[in-house]
Amino acid sequence: MLKRPATTTVTVTTGATPAARSGFTLMEMLVVVAIIVIIAGAATPLVLNYMAQARLDRAKMDIKKLETAVSNYNLKHGTFPQSLQELTQIDNLGNPPVLAQQDLLDPWNQPYQYNPGQMTQRGVPQISSGGPNGQMANVLNNDSFK
Repeated sequence: MLKRPATTTVTVTTGATPAARSGFTLMEMLVVVAIIVIIAGAATPLVLNYMAQARLDRAKMDIKKLETAVSNYNLKHGTFPQSLQELTQIDNLGNPPVLAQQDLLDPWNQPYQYNPGQMTQRGVPQISSGGPNGQMANVLNNDSFK
């Protein structure tokens, strides 16, 4: 009978087993959190500036929309409305409201100012917003842009 040669098994240990190394260390987590905080801190001012500019752009578009509604009212009735509120009500001809009540608020939740006695260069009443601080110091109106 033939004898089998003896075999030797060698076990090499390389540190932690895969089952023991399945998560992240506290230091790795802290580094990732620190990187996220730095990126968020750098991006926040940029995002806030874009949001502020978007509100200004929305106010300009809203004013143009109000100007169009006032001009259309003038074409139908032969006179400009005495207030923007008239555009949110059924008119004396039975036409539905042209605007909703929330259309009369600027992006800072202040009502748009309407002055039917003061005409712009284009011959429509002045419509304005007080801007972000709500004061007329940095006014946005339909005469300040085309």
